[in-house]
Amino acid sequence: MWRRLLELSLAGICGLLFATGVGTPVWADDVANFYAGKTVTVVIGFSAGGGYDLYARLLARYLGKYIPGHPTIIPQNMPGAGSLKVAKYLYEIAPKNGTVFGIFSRTMPLAPVVGLEGATFDSRKFTWLGSMAKDVTMCITSEKSGIRTWNDALATDFSVGGEGQGSDPDVFANVVKNVFGAKANLVTGYPGTAEMILAVERGELGGICGVSYSTVIGRWGDQLAQGKLHIIVQGGLEKHPQLSDLPNMLDLASDGHQKALMRLILAPQAMARPFAAPPDIPADRAKALRDAFAAALKDPELIAEALQQKIDVGLMSATQLQSLLEELYRAPKETAVEAAKISGF
Repeated sequence: MWRRLLELSLAGICGLLFATGVGTPVWADDVANFYAGKTVTVVIGFSAGGGYDLYARLLARYLGKYIPGHPTIIPQNMPGAGSLKVAKYLYEIAPKNGTVFGIFSRTMPLAPVVGLEGATFDSRKFTWLGSMAKDVTMCITSEKSGIRTWNDALATDFSVGGEGQGSDPDVFANVVKNVFGAKANLVTGYPGTAEMILAVERGELGGICGVSYSTVIGRWGDQLAQGKLHIIVQGGLEKHPQLSDLPNMLDLASDGHQKALMRLILAPQAMARPFAAPPDIPADRAKALRDAFAAALKDPELIAEALQQKIDVGLMSATQLQSLLEELYRAPKETAVEAAKISGF
């Protein structure tokens, strides 16, 4: 009798776990039922036409087919305060049900560590999906500016654009000036890199710092090849393999202390295109979004489109991204304070 009861109990458990068919757990069916017919919004912390926008729209075209229930993915630009607006929206306002996720500046997860005003969130608590790429940051200048090399930037005044406190262009404009003595004068308040590059072309700006290599090649590769734009310095924990002869900010650091500061500032470059959903969304939907994100980045059509647009795509998993954040949050307080001071956070 007890044997028969045990068999019936096990059969009942298996029926619950695989109610939707052999090998298909109930949670997957629940996720599919939730997303079927729904719209998922990906909010973008910058204006249309820049690198973050380019990646987000590329992802939006493929992600839906990998989420159970196949929802429609709609990109929505929400520029403001160097993408702090989107970070706060996701953390504090957006629905925590898996129907909204977004992308913000790679430096924004560092903002609470260095004490950026208004960064009232804990970056470790976002529901991270991962990053679409690893990258290095660049300072680019126009031929009109007369700044063609790093040595030129140390000797001649020039203006660079910014998007707001804590954004990549503002952070690295301040770094090259305050750490290395470049004669860069920050003009901030642009909605995104698309508007800044127009200002560069009009001669209103001499260049931009804190713009990724993938954006430079993908958006302005022709101008670069024609000599209308110049890359004068790169910034990453490692040099970009195609730019081995270009100075790297980490190598320019003069001593161990300065290198520690630069490692803290440059670490977010590893999470080049980070995507996050609000905290505390249901665990099954969080898993579905992460799995779909990883699957979409392997989609042959997405990869082909990325190659056509000359942008790098490579997965940094949510687990890897979370591990990097834990490292950033362990930075000594005095190092974080000094990093904030020199980068203008």
